[in-house]
Amino acid sequence: MTSREAVLGRIRTALADVPADETPGDVPVPRDYRRSHTGPGDNTVALFAERVADYRATVTRTDRAGLSGAIATALTARGVERLALPGAFPVELLPPGDWEWHPEPLDVPALDALDGAITLAAAGIAVTGTIVLDAGPGQGRRALTLVPDYHLCVVRAEQIADDVPDALARLDPTRPLTFISGPSATSDIELDRVEGVHGPRTLDVIIVDAAADPTHPEQQP
Repeated sequence: MTSREAVLGRIRTALADVPADETPGDVPVPRDYRRSHTGPGDNTVALFAERVADYRATVTRTDRAGLSGAIATALTARGVERLALPGAFPVELLPPGDWEWHPEPLDVPALDALDGAITLAAAGIAVTGTIVLDAGPGQGRRALTLVPDYHLCVVRAEQIADDVPDALARLDPTRPLTFISGPSATSDIELDRVEGVHGPRTLDVIIVDAAADPTHPEQQP
């Protein structure tokens, strides 16, 4: 008997008492596990910023009025000039200057020739310091944030969830989800860290604080 046959045999044995007409939806699945590992006094946005920085990403916080300037500062600090621009990215947020914005569609060689990419995000996860992309407006396809060596991501404060279950509840599971926890990195057998192997070597994250955003007065404290 092969390992495959052994595994399938055990599955059939375990399902032997299941009625033939039963569907997965007929049996409720308990969801009483712990849904968040944040404490009662934790500030979700501050925790997200701290955890993202732990991954050696650079984190900046601003409001919408200062977002264009924050983008310009980040790009200038990195010496980045030519960036991929996903579809439906709000062009009014782009800073004036000599930067080159290359809109999609772009093939892989074209992406590889650029300095980096700028995107929005679908969600953020505070506990894990993770950014989630789902190829929605302003995010682009997965290759756009994996091929270039630099990624600048803009995350709105209200998009940041406490923990993974909360974030998953906000996302569409039918979309192509990419979870990003810091710059791409791996380690060899001697635990020497190497960055940029499977994605961008450098990640900058700008958090747009809605509470300080004059364009969102309904969110003022």
